[in-house]
Amino acid sequence: MNAIRQLHHALKINRTLVHYGLDEFLAPTPLARFRPLAKLFSLSLRRKAKDKSRGERLRLALTELGPIYVKLGQMLSTRRDLVPPDIADELAKLQDQVPPFDSNIARSIVEKQLATAIDDVFSNFNDTPLASASIAQVHEATLNSGEEVVVKILRPGIRQKIMRDMQMMHSMARWAEKYSSEARRLRAIEVVKEYDSTLAREIDLRIEAANTSHLRHNFENSDLLYVPKIYWDYTRVKMLVMEKISGIPIGNIEALRTSGVDMKALADRGVEIFFTQVFRDSFFHADMHPGNIFVNVSNPGAPQYIAIDCGIMGTLDENDKRYLADNFLAFFDRNYRRIAELHVESGWIDADVSIPEFESAIRAACEPIFGKSLAEISFGHFLIQLFQTARRFNMQVQPQLVLLQKTLLYIEGLGRQLYPQLDLWQTAQPYLKQWVREQIGPKAMFEDIKRQFPDWLNKAPKLPGLLFDNLHRVGHSLNQFEQLKSQFTELERHKLQQQYALKHAFIGGSLAILSGISYLAVPTDWWPAAILGAGAGWFLIKSLWPTK
Repeated sequence: MNAIRQLHHALKINRTLVHYGLDEFLAPTPLARFRPLAKLFSLSLRRKAKDKSRGERLRLALTELGPIYVKLGQMLSTRRDLVPPDIADELAKLQDQVPPFDSNIARSIVEKQLATAIDDVFSNFNDTPLASASIAQVHEATLNSGEEVVVKILRPGIRQKIMRDMQMMHSMARWAEKYSSEARRLRAIEVVKEYDSTLAREIDLRIEAANTSHLRHNFENSDLLYVPKIYWDYTRVKMLVMEKISGIPIGNIEALRTSGVDMKALADRGVEIFFTQVFRDSFFHADMHPGNIFVNVSNPGAPQYIAIDCGIMGTLDENDKRYLADNFLAFFDRNYRRIAELHVESGWIDADVSIPEFESAIRAACEPIFGKSLAEISFGHFLIQLFQTARRFNMQVQPQLVLLQKTLLYIEGLGRQLYPQLDLWQTAQPYLKQWVREQIGPKAMFEDIKRQFPDWLNKAPKLPGLLFDNLHRVGHSLNQFEQLKSQFTELERHKLQQQYALKHAFIGGSLAILSGISYLAVPTDWWPAAILGAGAGWFLIKSLWPTK
């Protein structure tokens, strides 16, 4: 039965794709021979949107296939390192507006999740959805305590629908990569796997709630960004209850101007929020499209951002941050050799790659960008150029950097929509340089030592005492030995000399081991290892030439 459903679903997808003439994507590949078969099983030769570009036709086909495919298109629009620009530009236009599901079903889901009647929790529950998307819809409500909230509810049956669609997508990706070198180049299996992972996080609303709480904590008492409160007592896998916010949608430029908002300050503060999330917190909102951002205009001269929908978040480790900062700074210094070296140092490109050749490729990709003014240079497009060039040298995709690229493109586009003269470099450069200075100062070095050698730091205070106690015991043993030595006959003296040599060999070997451990624990502080090593050598020499 499951196989029959999969076959029916595959035929539906094939029919839609053929109707929009998307079988043309097979033409330059070995799969071209399957085009007649695809047309045959579409059961129709009718074509839609013949006069439109391939990007437009793909966008329309995904919209017709349904919300899961719309979200796939949205995700693909951010993968400009894989998708041609004309297609990426069209897919970026996809709007995820879906008809709402019945409010009685919404109420039923809430009551099942809370295991109580809806009136026991809410004094008011608005049956008309505030917003409706492919994964969930949102209702306004009021808690019995009087607090105004919004309730986000997963669509009924969405898990099963996603599982069915993802099984089909995985099968199609495997099939495509098996028969098409183009699909292998575009890493179809990897793209579908990434999409599957994203959806898995989005259908557990506790993950979104936890992300929201974390971001709220990072910007607690900040006048830059406000993140609404999560009501954990009423949050479950299929529902999330969050503080209701009020503000002007950031896409409503006219309303912002009418409210007297300083648009340059608003754009600059958006850039500051982004770089603060990335470089201070290593935790950034990776879905900052206009629908998820509002503005508190109570202080028009210093407008405050409000962020919602934290289902997709990005994280960076210290190496990622250092890589990004150094690359941005090297790029604006036109130091292409340093960019090439950074890729090798990070381990993302094999060390045997020719640095001069890689440098030349980066120069060819990036130099044309400098034909523009700094205000026109796009950080996001710089990353796209960089990733595309690096892929030719077998750089593996770094998912966290792809998320960051997507977010940076959102921020740039939004910032220049708010204030067309926005000079992102002028705004970001001081922040980046300050961060880099902090990374190489004494405080940063100390923090680095703490991260790398926590065990050594815990044991370091005990090392002098342990060393003194052991040397004291060695000295005491030697004194006792010298006192006893004179009381024995020559034969006994010879035996003692053997024991004496063995004892020195044992002590020397122990000190040699301690020396090795000391050096491995703290290679930068060589002197303890040197002292222990010298002692080891002395005792070993004594074991070879014992005193007669």
